[in-house]
Amino acid sequence: MADVLFLNPPSPDGDIFIRDLCRVGRRSQERVIWPQTCLAQLAAMVSARRSVEVLDCIAMGMTWDTLRHRLESQPPRFLVTHVTAPTLTNDLYATILAKTVGAATIAFGTHVTPLARQTLETFPSLDFVIRGEPERTLRELVDALSADRAEDVLVSCTEVETLSSIRGLAYRRDGEVVITGDRPLGDLNDLPLPLHHLLPLEHYRMPLVRGNYAFVTTSRGCPARCTFCIKHVMWQNSVRLRAPERILEEVRLLMSLGVRNVHFEADLFTVNREQVEGICRAILEEGLSIRWTCNSRVDTVDPELLSLMKEAGCWMISWGIESACPRVLQRAKKGITPAKAERALRWSRAAGIGNWGYFIIGLPGETEESIAQTTRFAKTLPLDLALFHVAVPYPGTPFYYEALEKGWLTMERWEDYDMTASTVLGYPGLSSDRLVEASRQATRAWSLRPGPMWTFVRAAAHPSNWKSLWRIGRQQLNWMRG
Repeated sequence: MADVLFLNPPSPDGDIFIRDLCRVGRRSQERVIWPQTCLAQLAAMVSARRSVEVLDCIAMGMTWDTLRHRLESQPPRFLVTHVTAPTLTNDLYATILAKTVGAATIAFGTHVTPLARQTLETFPSLDFVIRGEPERTLRELVDALSADRAEDVLVSCTEVETLSSIRGLAYRRDGEVVITGDRPLGDLNDLPLPLHHLLPLEHYRMPLVRGNYAFVTTSRGCPARCTFCIKHVMWQNSVRLRAPERILEEVRLLMSLGVRNVHFEADLFTVNREQVEGICRAILEEGLSIRWTCNSRVDTVDPELLSLMKEAGCWMISWGIESACPRVLQRAKKGITPAKAERALRWSRAAGIGNWGYFIIGLPGETEESIAQTTRFAKTLPLDLALFHVAVPYPGTPFYYEALEKGWLTMERWEDYDMTASTVLGYPGLSSDRLVEASRQATRAWSLRPGPMWTFVRAAAHPSNWKSLWRIGRQQLNWMRG
């Protein structure tokens, strides 16, 4: 029985959902099973003082009945859980189950950070919300609460003055929600290595990856000003880097666990050229046999850097292209142009690196003409994979405040905040239903062509990919049909 149980809750309907510390949460259209490195990182923060366990219900295909039996048979003292907008009520059902076995309940993430008060007022089974960067706040909170049972913990909340001094926390005192001061962002190099061995590494999957894979965080934050980006909520305008030697230490740890596929997770992997070069040169000097992926912006690379990344094992980059309409890009403060996007992707292809493009349908200023423009543009790019999401103004982002002010929000519940299945936006002349249909049409227009079909066929040549590719293909066809 663990003192602290870290939970990625079951899905609402058995489908695959993506949850992460610095992501908004969504249904996984591309069938990625998202490694829970953030839970392993949180576990590392408290493992020196308490026994810990990570339960990734998405990866394990665990149902709510199975989770309930698990909590009843091995009740934790603390439950720390992901909470995202598209699965809000579903996720917080875990806190109800945990309360029945006497656990104190703690939530973190991009939804509860800007909406801590509303979440605590709506869900009485939730005891604490960690706002913003969670690692140090969690450790201080667990250290401050020495009671064995949640009932004692809740009584102590009115008496333990140390709680009010813990920055980045929200909780109840005498029935009223207390929100403490913001926590300053810390040095990422001071964090212990995540406890990857607690994760079901063999269950994590990504399209075109043969075998299991894991995430390694390289930085947090991005200097760009994109109005729709959730980094405004978690990291504001900061950029913090991990030292290449710390990153390589974690890579070696994963290799000792049998992992040979790594995704370098960051808001922007290529945010600092010196760091990227340091990572690549260290991989080459040590002769580490790993294949890795990352994300990038089209204005932060050049042929020399991409060639070095390829030599060090990079085989796929995901790019936030968003739109082909300069007016839409400018209004969203994306800071790039279609010409720069095309140039970077052709450099990447020339270096032998694959390209995964992300597009957003429905950003402010979108029109039928700009949607068609983006669809045509996507078909001209050297892309191996492409995803067309519906725009979503997440709470705490500049996009959200603009949508709120101008009456664009059409949401009836937080669960509508799923960029792959619906939208909470409606513009004059461009309805919510039309935005969803436009994203499906763009997906069909891009996917049902010889190039993308050939990518699928080549991947299917490897028997280890058959099962996942069948699921991806079936999911995509069902989604495109509506």
